[in-house]
Amino acid sequence: MLYIVLVLVLAALGLLVTALITASSLWAWVSIDLSVLAGLLLVADWLRRRRRASAASAPEPAESAPEAEPEPAPEPEPAEEQTTLIPKAGELGDPADTPSPEPEPEPVAAEEPAEDEEAEPDEEKTPAADIALLADLEDEVVVVDEHPRYHLRACPWLGRRELIPIGIGEARQLGFTPCGRCAPDATLVAAHR
Repeated sequence: MLYIVLVLVLAALGLLVTALITASSLWAWVSIDLSVLAGLLLVADWLRRRRRASAASAPEPAESAPEAEPEPAPEPEPAEEQTTLIPKAGELGDPADTPSPEPEPEPVAAEEPAEDEEAEPDEEKTPAADIALLADLEDEVVVVDEHPRYHLRACPWLGRRELIPIGIGEARQLGFTPCGRCAPDATLVAAHR
C-alpha cells in the first residue's frame, strides 16, 4: 500500500513540475487530485492497521451463556495473630537499633460472650417497596469491619465492637444487608412514612 502512495506522490510532483513549465492548469489539477488520492490511501491504511491492532488486543467474546447469579461473598476468615518481623542483627544497620521482641501479654480472664452474641445475626427481610424508599434515604447506620450486616446504633449484637458510620443508601450499594435483630430497614421506613 505504501508503495502505491509513493508512486502517486512522485507522479503528482512530476505533474506539478509539468504544470509550472507548460503553464497549464489542467496538469496542476491532476497533480492535486493525485495528492488527495495518496492522502486518502494513507488514511485508509492507517485505519486498517489500527483496526487490526485493536482486534488483536481485544479479548475474544465468551460464548453467550445465560447469566448466572453472582456467587455470595465468602465468609471472612477469623483474623490471625499478627507477628512483628525483626531483622537479623547487622542486616539493617546498628544492632543496637534493632528492637527487642515484646513479650506476649498474658491472657486476661474475661467473660465470654454468649454464643448467641457471637453468631452473625440473620438478615432482615425487606419488602421491595421499602427498598426503593431506602435507596433515597441519607440516614446513618453502622457497620462492623469484616461483617456483612448494617445495624442501628442501639443493636444489642454490636456490643463493644468498633463501629463504622455509613449512610444507609451507600451501605446497600456496597452490598451490606440489614440486621435481623435491630431491623434497621423497618425502623427507618416507619420513621419516614
